[in-house]
Amino acid sequence: MTEYPAPREPQESEFSLAELCGDGARMAPHWVTPAAPSAAPVSPALIHGVEVPAASARLIAATAEYGAA
Repeated sequence: MTEYPAPREPQESEFSLAELCGDGARMAPHWVTPAAPSAAPVSPALIHGVEVPAASARLIAATAEYGAA
């Protein structure tokens, strides 16, 4: 004989959404993270090992704004 579990009764949350938002707003100053330093520009001469698929290279080459066409 197959037994089926009884359906669970929905339980109400202990906190309302308004209480949760208020708690988050009060804690927000404690969660501030320092700004990440911006990345320094890299010389194109230092970039190596980048592979571009042939289809992508043809697409860019065929675009008048970027390519020779």
